[in-house]
Amino acid sequence: MKFTYKRLFIISALLLSTIGIIFIYSAGTYWSSIHYEGQMPFYVKQLIYLILAIVVFTVIANMPIFTLQKTWITLYVFSLLLLVLVLIPGIGIVRNGSQSWIGIGPLTIQPAELVKITTLMYLSYMLSKVKNGERVIRLQHFVIIIIPCALIMLQPDFGSVFILVVSAFILLFIAKYPIKLYVGFIALGIIGLVALIASAPYRLKRIEAFINPWADPLGSGFQAVQSLLAIGPAGLLGHGFQESRQKFLYLPEPQNDFIFSIILEEIGFLGGCVVLVLFALFIYSGCGLALQTTKSSDFYAISALVAMVGFQAALNIGVVIGLIPVTGVTLPFISYGGTSLLIIWFIVAIVVSFSNRTD
Repeated sequence: MKFTYKRLFIISALLLSTIGIIFIYSAGTYWSSIHYEGQMPFYVKQLIYLILAIVVFTVIANMPIFTLQKTWITLYVFSLLLLVLVLIPGIGIVRNGSQSWIGIGPLTIQPAELVKITTLMYLSYMLSKVKNGERVIRLQHFVIIIIPCALIMLQPDFGSVFILVVSAFILLFIAKYPIKLYVGFIALGIIGLVALIASAPYRLKRIEAFINPWADPLGSGFQAVQSLLAIGPAGLLGHGFQESRQKFLYLPEPQNDFIFSIILEEIGFLGGCVVLVLFALFIYSGCGLALQTTKSSDFYAISALVAMVGFQAALNIGVVIGLIPVTGVTLPFISYGGTSLLIIWFIVAIVVSFSNRTD
């Protein structure tokens, strides 16, 4: 049974990544030819990154060092240093209004993607030290979360902060933090959200666009409207592979955050359900691996990482179908992006590494 969970976990990840390359080819080829003429096509880059990601997975999944607490303390500190470096002019690269990337030759890395993992891993080890039945609130647990969130918000990158905070709170819930504490979390979250919206007018426009995207279809509501125009007429089976209309410069950079719109447009509701089932299998098998662990730190670590991937996928899909305001969050395994793909397979490798320890 243990092997079955592990195999299902890896196969679902491979299938999702394969779907990603197929639809990056379909969604991004025209955009690439118009905006990046003469450069390597998006799907070729993504394929290269997938090969690298699988190599990274193969190596890390068989390295016990990634199950050690001291490894994650070191990586947590290292990822915080990267978050500081990305804020320094000349080192950090600005894209779409956020200074979130560091350039290394032709490659770019996004430290926020790494810090989400290291924070959850470090927090998992700290929570594992709490004795069974000891339901206490410890300041150090929140310090571990707050420091990276504060640095990420300076970029700013609200989407990454939201994913990290929710994933961390799920982990705290799994670790049996007092339920009444979450009432305070919700209150603080609402206050913080209002403050963030007030500090940046573009966030208020996103809320307004979410409520009624048709009020400004050529401005703040543009992406939401174009996404709905892609999904609405597609029906059960879609228009057919490569037959998307919205990818022809209507939906901005369709190979990125809104790639699920193109998937739904081309292969319809049933095709979209296949993607959802694969994510469900990934989460199900990940939870199965977590339940088979013998150490609380391993259980917390796997649970937190799987919850983070699941929540990010749900958040992206919610944005695409109009249930959530636009957040700029990618769809794991599927959206175009080398850093994102390498990081997601890094997560798969970590989970498998922990599960190997119980074999």
